[in-house]
Amino acid sequence: MGRVWKCSGLRWTPDGPVLVWDGGRRSGLTWGKRVAFAVPEGAVRRCVGARGNPCPVAAGVPGRSTGARCEECARLDRAHSVAADTLADDPRPYRVYLAWFGPGMVKVGITGVGRGPARLLEQGAVCFTWLGSGPLMAARRTEELLRAALRVPDRIPYADKRAVRSALPVTAAERAREVQELHARAGVLAEWPESLGREPCRVVDHVERFGLLEPAAAAGGDVVELAPGGAVSGELVAAAGPDLHLAVGGRRGTVVLDTRLMTGWEVAPRSTDTGELGFPVREFTRAPDGLF
Repeated sequence: MGRVWKCSGLRWTPDGPVLVWDGGRRSGLTWGKRVAFAVPEGAVRRCVGARGNPCPVAAGVPGRSTGARCEECARLDRAHSVAADTLADDPRPYRVYLAWFGPGMVKVGITGVGRGPARLLEQGAVCFTWLGSGPLMAARRTEELLRAALRVPDRIPYADKRAVRSALPVTAAERAREVQELHARAGVLAEWPESLGREPCRVVDHVERFGLLEPAAAAGGDVVELAPGGAVSGELVAAAGPDLHLAVGGRRGTVVLDTRLMTGWEVAPRSTDTGELGFPVREFTRAPDGLF
């Protein structure tokens, strides 16, 4: 087996998305760059561990798992997350936000003030606005209030987000409309915690940063898993959240590769200037409206 690299995931930086590899190496991603790698024959996907610690048994994990963790490591990772509500005494301030992913897809969530908009980029939010900031439990109570009052979820499946990216409204004003309307409805609610300071509606649009307005960014499906002996080679035309939109050519055109499927695998670089796709793909069932 030649030289291999183990992916730690995709990160969003002020300069754009980067792939991070075990050992600290980073690969900056720019539009037009060719992403090409193969999973060697006989390779086994291993658990990535939890909270910065390796899995004690280096357990194997399924190819379709986006968490790339065995059951025990996944439990440990969840137990120390903000979402688990086990950090009630966390002194850091948090922000509540509304995020929009496509028509009819708005969610409410919270993120640490110190993280800035990183959480929204990681989720692939097409646009968003802040609602308020304050202590963790006040932010959590506000999140629950808005879920019930506005009838918006706190989670949206990635498969749903991907399926609508090819049918986004063309103008920023159209994309902002639902967020603005929900922000206004949230503003008149009387049950907000007093310790949460409210923020005005200022919609931030990520379409240009994600590259989603390029015609080639419209994808017809997504890779469902990596497997030994498979390979992919494609031109990067867009990226949103953990997803890379790769133009692989042929009948597939552009497909989405969720980089979370790469974690836990050892992959080998592939030198090729042509499109290639040797992993199974799921076609999107929600047909775009042909806006592009």
